[in-house]
Amino acid sequence: MNDNMVAALRKAGAISSEARDIGYELIDEGVSYLEVAEEVEEIIRNGGGEPAFPVNISVNEIAAHYTPSSTDDKRFVNGDVVKLDVGAHVEGYIGDTAITVEVGTRNYQDLIESSKRALAIALEIIGEGVTVSTLGGAIERSIKDDGFFPVVNLTGHGMDRYCLHAGMTIPNIDDGNLSRIKNGMVIAIEPFATDGGGQVKNGKPGNIFRVLRERPLKDKKALEFFNEIRTKFNKLPFCERWCTAMDNNAPAYLKTLLRHGLISSYPILYEYKNGIVTQAEHTVLVKNSKIEILTSS
Repeated sequence: MNDNMVAALRKAGAISSEARDIGYELIDEGVSYLEVAEEVEEIIRNGGGEPAFPVNISVNEIAAHYTPSSTDDKRFVNGDVVKLDVGAHVEGYIGDTAITVEVGTRNYQDLIESSKRALAIALEIIGEGVTVSTLGGAIERSIKDDGFFPVVNLTGHGMDRYCLHAGMTIPNIDDGNLSRIKNGMVIAIEPFATDGGGQVKNGKPGNIFRVLRERPLKDKKALEFFNEIRTKFNKLPFCERWCTAMDNNAPAYLKTLLRHGLISSYPILYEYKNGIVTQAEHTVLVKNSKIEILTSS
């Protein structure tokens, strides 16, 4: 990895960290999901980056993949437990980070601290040569020692240029994987803790999409729009809000592209026993025996 790549990663990490922290302060009773998402994404753009994925605002039992639509009217209410997952990229090099905030109450502070503590422990351990199972086991033990459950089917992940999920996955449990962390890897570590059953299930399709493949399509306008989004977003996730800003007919085009298999949507993920879920996440660059946390405040 050359100096230019590292500089882009550091800038992406700094931008996503700032956007995360400002977003955290914006979340309050009565504030709309849409306002927070758009403000955080604008902070990323103003900082010299682009969103690496739509801001995820996943509340209570929703663990991941919720972003507001352009017409979303949801507002935060007292007692909400909100996961704010933010990503920025600079020339395709990605910083990915998340934080959890409880709105107006302190009923779930232990659960919030559990995911944060598990992340801190993982960051102390990770380095070149460390096995995936060692990392996952440390996360699992930390969360279980707190009296909660790690979410077993959500993982951290390696990242590559313009690719949010690449190569290695970092589980929240000891899955027996003896693959080792290597020098130069960029990895997002993201423990999820819950007071539920410790698994997520797929809900309805959400507003986050990704490009699958180019295919013949009779609807020429929809195909032109597909080519626009493929050029603009590359392999990174995108959302209805961004598409509608490009073209008012985007919702219709997206339905056509989904129906014909040119794009797919990410399902909203729910804790399967409707437990509350918390999340903490940082992106790290592995540098021999050391790491650099790219998304620290």
